[in-house]
Amino acid sequence: MPHSTITIYTDGSSRGNPGPGGYGTILLAGQHRKELSQGYRRTTNNRMELMAVIAGLEALKKKGLNITVYSDSQYVVKAVTEKWLNKWIATNFKGGKKNSDLWLRYHELSQDHHIKFKWVKGHADNPLNNRCDELATAAADGHHLLKDAGYEAENPV
Repeated sequence: MPHSTITIYTDGSSRGNPGPGGYGTILLAGQHRKELSQGYRRTTNNRMELMAVIAGLEALKKKGLNITVYSDSQYVVKAVTEKWLNKWIATNFKGGKKNSDLWLRYHELSQDHHIKFKWVKGHADNPLNNRCDELATAAADGHHLLKDAGYEAENPV
């Protein structure tokens, strides 16, 4: 019987802000565990924190799941739990709100599930958050870095 409850741990990293960055994501369902990570050549920490959540959601094959996302990013957690994102979307990200491409991507994915966010203290005693940090920093330091098209389009060199 498939599990309808999924736990996702996430972390993002940027070497410089902007700079090379990466995300790390761990998906847990019952006894199953999957780790995801990817690096980007020029991005920001906030974008990678959000990409970690998006990557976790995009990896899911079913809809209607109960998901708990653990993140050490106040930016990501509060944008959802304090309904900042709803206001940003309603005002078309007026006032220079950043990362609209990723927030809209997250919002679209979030419509298919029941998602709760929980903030965890970063670089502390949570082994899964620490593992996500390892994945994210290794991805940022890796060789096959992708182009963060959304960031680079808004911030040409």
